Amino acid sequence: MNTGSVTATSAVQTQKTEAPGQLGKDDFLKILVAQLSNQDPMQPMQDTEFIGQMAQFSSLEQMTNMNKSMNKFFDSQLQSSMTDYAHLIGKSVQWQENNEANAGKVEAVLYKEGKVLAELDSGKQVDISLLERIETGE
Repeated sequence: MNTGSVTATSAVQTQKTEAPGQLGKDDFLKILVAQLSNQDPMQPMQDTEFIGQMAQFSSLEQMTNMNKSMNKFFDSQLQSSMTDYAHLIGKSVQWQENNEANAGKVEAVLYKEGKVLAELDSGKQVDISLLERIETGE
């Protein structure tokens, strides 16, 4: 029986840094260090196993960094799309809804449930894509 596996597993169970059920790169390093420090000196870990684990760690770190970069990109795109419509504030707008013409004055632009909305002076929120006419406010 290899005691390194038992030690590594218990170390992961007691020191989770991620959400329950998920392992992070810190956990992966702890497992690797536990395996190396508890291996049988008469049967050390094979080089191919060690290289494979290091490649997995490198891939995990790259995916984590890419995820952070993508989140920053999406946040900047959201800010960009909202500022693209900031010029509507103070303007009168018209749109069709249920075969009825509606109108109102834009008080604010906001992002809600994946859409950019114009908040009108009446309190109603209208999807920007529904707007058919924009006029200078009075």
